[in-house]
Amino acid sequence: MSHNSSFVPFFKKKKILKFAMLIASAILLVNCNDNNQSAKNANPAIEVGVYTIKSRSITLQQELPGRTKATLSSEIRPQIGGIVQKQLFAEGAEVKKGDVLYIIDPVKYKAAYNEAYAAYKNAQAAIEAARLKDMRYKELVKVLGVSKQDYEDAHTAYLQAKATAEEKKAAMQSAGIDLDYTNIKAPISGRIGTSSVTEGALVTLDQTTPLATIRTLDPIYVDFTQSSVQLLNLKQLLREKTIHSGSTNVRLKLENDVLYEHNGTLKLQEVAVDEATGSVTLRAEFLNPENVLLPGMYVKVIIDEAVSTRAILAPQQGISRNPKGEATALVVANNGKVEQRNITLDRAIGDQWLVMSGLKENDRLIVEGLNKIKIGDSVSPVDISSKLNKNNSKSN
Repeated sequence: MSHNSSFVPFFKKKKILKFAMLIASAILLVNCNDNNQSAKNANPAIEVGVYTIKSRSITLQQELPGRTKATLSSEIRPQIGGIVQKQLFAEGAEVKKGDVLYIIDPVKYKAAYNEAYAAYKNAQAAIEAARLKDMRYKELVKVLGVSKQDYEDAHTAYLQAKATAEEKKAAMQSAGIDLDYTNIKAPISGRIGTSSVTEGALVTLDQTTPLATIRTLDPIYVDFTQSSVQLLNLKQLLREKTIHSGSTNVRLKLENDVLYEHNGTLKLQEVAVDEATGSVTLRAEFLNPENVLLPGMYVKVIIDEAVSTRAILAPQQGISRNPKGEATALVVANNGKVEQRNITLDRAIGDQWLVMSGLKENDRLIVEGLNKIKIGDSVSPVDISSKLNKNNSKSN
């Protein structure tokens, strides 16, 4: 009986074996799915913020140091010596060309003029007497009333009288000029500075110290410098087909970083480089009706040196430097992986770099999540271009 109960029919063994195989397959499938899921979780695509590069037209500006300078400047010095009798201007006031500024005591110069005038009149009278004698002898010599020698002497005396009169006339004019110089006049219009003398002071013809200085302040010049390297870079930049020369309009930033309200015009560029500084001097002219600008002020000149019609700008946060100091950027390639580019930069514009080579339109520049990735990683890009452009417009 026990022998029969331990016996298991063949068909039942077959079912048990089949069931065991099904269970084993299910366990194997579950293990494989778990392994695949673990593998996926081990290398997920890293999310990064990208900026899509777009070309646009921009004005390339440069900020250069400069100093203001009067358009006209005249140091007032006496043309004769004497005692200052009067000062006829208020220091710091506006004066017009021809205004009398000082009067030097004219007494001795009037006397000298009167003496020269009298000598000239006397010489003119001598001319008339010599002329009449010359005419009379000219007729007498024809009838042998006088000798030919007498006539020639009379004619020579007439010519000498004329020459003497011209000499006396010149002396009179010179005395008149000296008398006129007793009124020291403004040679130009402008604002006059402080006077170095007072009434009663003795001034001399050859003195080195000016009595005062007049400066024309409206308009006013601003002289500024550009290095020869910057000039060469600009010329090289203008060879690009998409870059054109800028305008001659310039702007001014004052010492307190306030933008001057009037725009200026570029007037000239020096034709030689200063060997001591390696720079070229340029000059701009500005209106100055309120006399805000005074000669000698330090200012910054903003010039529009070129216009780029297809400029590539990249956020500064997306640009780094390699150990050699070369500029590099990480971009998302078409296959979704991180790729490094070596790029060439020109200048900073706001919080962006102007890129000359290495990036092109529609490149996806990685600007966020840079510390989480390396070259060759698969990434999931999130475009934040509009956000960065909005922030950039606010900062500008």
